[in-house]
Amino acid sequence: MASEKVFTFNDSNFGTSVSKGLSVVDFWAEWCGPCRMQGPIIDTLAGKIGDKVKIGKLNVDENPETAQKFNVMSIPTILIFKDGQAVKQFVGVQSEKALNDALVQLA
Repeated sequence: MASEKVFTFNDSNFGTSVSKGLSVVDFWAEWCGPCRMQGPIIDTLAGKIGDKVKIGKLNVDENPETAQKFNVMSIPTILIFKDGQAVKQFVGVQSEKALNDALVQLA
């Protein structure tokens, strides 16, 4: 079940959306099996801490410009941004704990 706290990033809103505070961006695609495993983890994380951290997804097929800008070669890739700068990258399916631990370190 998708959380209403999951933000939809795209090429046009990306820069302003990650410019302040902490943001978690899940780079994914509809056809990607591991991405479908990552999605519910992102939804759960957003449900728990989405009030403090902007958590969302960017479809790489629909938004290739942003994916290329951050050299996303494999999906799922999760990037954590702090005030507009990418500060942490994960490639492959990540647990809720791994993502939460990274956010705690960066906060």
